[in-house]
Amino acid sequence: MPQRFRVATVLCALGLTALSSPGLAAEDHAAVLWASTCYACHGPEGRSDGGMPSIAGLSADGLYKILIEFREGERRATIMHHQTRGFTDEQLRRIANVLGASN
Repeated sequence: MPQRFRVATVLCALGLTALSSPGLAAEDHAAVLWASTCYACHGPEGRSDGGMPSIAGLSADGLYKILIEFREGERRATIMHHQTRGFTDEQLRRIANVLGASN
């Protein structure tokens, strides 16, 4: 996918996230930005077309556990272990809270 389309996808996803959880978006802009990248692969609002698992409908606690497992290498992945590696526990919790709130 060309770079400009990836950027557009991320920006659109950020807008969807902000619209779907306006109270949370106003409180934690950084977490909304971090979480917006998830929609590029997992589909709008976390509802995948089939290439990746859907994350819609998962609780914030469930998402947090999954993100930690990816980061720690406890869950098999092709890319998620790279995506989660640079985040602290607190940052992953904030991302899970945004994604869980938008489901």
